Amino acid sequence: MGTIVIPGTLVLVVLGFGNHLWWLLAVAVLVLYVQYGAHGRRTSSTSSPAGGAPAATPATYKAYRDRRDQQAKWERRYRRERPFEYRRQQRDKSK
Repeated sequence: MGTIVIPGTLVLVVLGFGNHLWWLLAVAVLVLYVQYGAHGRRTSSTSSPAGGAPAATPATYKAYRDRRDQQAKWERRYRRERPFEYRRQQRDKSK
């Protein structure tokens, strides 16, 4: 994606010599690319994803083990604190 964004930004800068709004658009494209593009994908190991969605692949095996153990701990706690909901969910999975 960077191969499209960088030349596109350069074209906008060249066009900006005639109209300064193109420069503003070039800056906006770069900001969006840095924030949401390939270099902006950063994961935080301390925050958990909303809704129980799986997290990004951990950087190290130790991080993977820590995440796996934490998930198992949460699942055991859920089974212990909500036995009826857990059994219902297991029944629904088997159908």
